[in-house]
Amino acid sequence: MRSVFFLSAVLAGLTACAPLSIYHQPGVSVTRLNTDRTDCEVAALRDAPVANQIRRHPPTFVPGPLVCDANGNCFRRPGYWVSGGYYTVDVNADLRGRVENICMAQRGYQPVSIPRCSEAVKRAAPPRSTQRLPQLTAASCAIRYDDGSWQIVNPVSAN
Repeated sequence: MRSVFFLSAVLAGLTACAPLSIYHQPGVSVTRLNTDRTDCEVAALRDAPVANQIRRHPPTFVPGPLVCDANGNCFRRPGYWVSGGYYTVDVNADLRGRVENICMAQRGYQPVSIPRCSEAVKRAAPPRSTQRLPQLTAASCAIRYDDGSWQIVNPVSAN
């Protein structure tokens, strides 16, 4: 149980450090973005449905041990094969992603990756989720909140 909790904590920590990857179009409401993305995800799933294939890793041969008697006569015991195991792959996953990207581009969005804000910017910004996508600048950064929402901040440098 501890390992599950630890793994969950590590994954949450990595997500908090990762940049915010979203589709972006300045001036569009986040609600509209979510609706458009859902529409495009559904269209992509319709046009490139899940197509799982079961595949197998190759087996591995383990040679038998070398056995020698007191007279120096040696022979090798028989070896054996170990199964490589099975796995499933969705062969349409990449195509589905491309179909979704095309759909979002046709609606005027482009994929962006916004770096995480520094702790200083996070403390200075009033905590509120972004409601309308702002114009991005070179200084733009993102704050993620525990409820899954996020805020895009355009810090002003004090020069």
